[in-house]
Amino acid sequence: MTENNPRVFPPDFLWGAATAAYQIEGGARDGGRTPSIWDTFSHTPGKVLAGDTGDVACDHYHRWRDDLALMSELNLRSYRFSVSWPRVQPTGRGPAVQRGLDFYRELVDGLLERDITPIVTLYHWDLPQELEDAGGWPERETAERFAEYAGIVGETLGDRVSLWTTLNEPFCSAFLGYGSGVHAPGRHDHESVLRAAHHLNLAHGLGTQALRSVLPRTAEVSISFNPGVVHPLNPDSEADRDAARRIDNLHTRIFSDPVLHGSYPEDLKRDTARVTDWSFVRDGDEAIIHQPLDSIGINYYTTTVVSGPVEGELPESKRADNHGKSEHSMWVAAEDVVFHRPAGDVTEMGWTVAPSGLTELLLRFSREAPKLGLYVTENGAAYDDKPDATGAVHDPERISYLRQHFAAVHDAMEQGADVRGYQVWSLLDNFEWAFGYSKRFGIVHVDFDTLARTPKSSARWYAGVIAANQLPASPSD
Repeated sequence: MTENNPRVFPPDFLWGAATAAYQIEGGARDGGRTPSIWDTFSHTPGKVLAGDTGDVACDHYHRWRDDLALMSELNLRSYRFSVSWPRVQPTGRGPAVQRGLDFYRELVDGLLERDITPIVTLYHWDLPQELEDAGGWPERETAERFAEYAGIVGETLGDRVSLWTTLNEPFCSAFLGYGSGVHAPGRHDHESVLRAAHHLNLAHGLGTQALRSVLPRTAEVSISFNPGVVHPLNPDSEADRDAARRIDNLHTRIFSDPVLHGSYPEDLKRDTARVTDWSFVRDGDEAIIHQPLDSIGINYYTTTVVSGPVEGELPESKRADNHGKSEHSMWVAAEDVVFHRPAGDVTEMGWTVAPSGLTELLLRFSREAPKLGLYVTENGAAYDDKPDATGAVHDPERISYLRQHFAAVHDAMEQGADVRGYQVWSLLDNFEWAFGYSKRFGIVHVDFDTLARTPKSSARWYAGVIAANQLPASPSD
């Protein structure tokens, strides 16, 4: 882009915003909903900052009509949301609760009335607690139950929704939930991490089969990864390159290889042989996981820099992996890898702003799966946003962040990546998992005392980008 030439996007590019059920809905006990692992985790003292829970969150369950009006006001062309599994199928087994299904029917109908394309994510981390009590994702049955749930939701909304995502960031579910323990259910066992990863993959495959059996042939099915952009600290160092390979296997290829290519990386199995013999992978599992897809969702926030062991390394250096502090490493058979903070400006999460990493990821998956479309299903930044004396919320840092990342998407498209849409994370300030309400990712400010919504300056700027379908040449525009 030159100073006088804006970046123009395709006419059908799906600009939108993303949310997750537990982070915004509230209504934790309404309509027959039962606890998820995040209800249990957030109510466990010491697990979430300030003892925050998602019991009320943004109260979207009761205020969804107002939120739809906001989406229209901001010119959104799409809205990616997740279905709360325990709101639809409280025990994770058996018949659905109609009140739960009706909530999502009404939400989707409201989106369609406003010409906003609904993008449904079936699983964004809120496993019904009863399934965790039975063993959770390390157990095969959880994948089988997910397929049943996917079929229920697909049959209910299939005549209204054309874009479907099975899982959001299975990496976080497996590694943060069962390894470091910074996410629900808060367990610490490396074999369970790998078992959970496999059964999440299997859930994707079985869930895709279930969706295909009830959806129209025109419906698109996808999965959203949060792949790592992992660079060696010293590219000339064999130890650093090997550290990057191991972390890339654990962060990305443990999911993308079986989903896209039908097998787990052999070097991953060798690296983790001291933890497990992988006997939980049954004959035929990898073929089930490797279902035909229509697109891939890419969630991206920052890059990772690693090295091999460093003499005199500092404990905090090993925790600079962008995934929260824990005394328990989630990096299976890679506990000796050292993480280094990349140079550059950082967000409130401590994540380095590195838009080139998004281009790198989109091109990587464009090469790896050239027949599949790509969506940026999450990208955004947390900043310390506060209303001024007039009640307005100005967030120039977020505008700068978004501008750079929109340009990074356009760079990838100019190099041949088939990117079909972008969903900013997030529509609303919300419950940011173990950080509670302390980190604000929204383009809309939420006062968590009154629940009042105030579009930030970034929301108005984004609405202008969508209306023009282009990124203005001048940063001041």
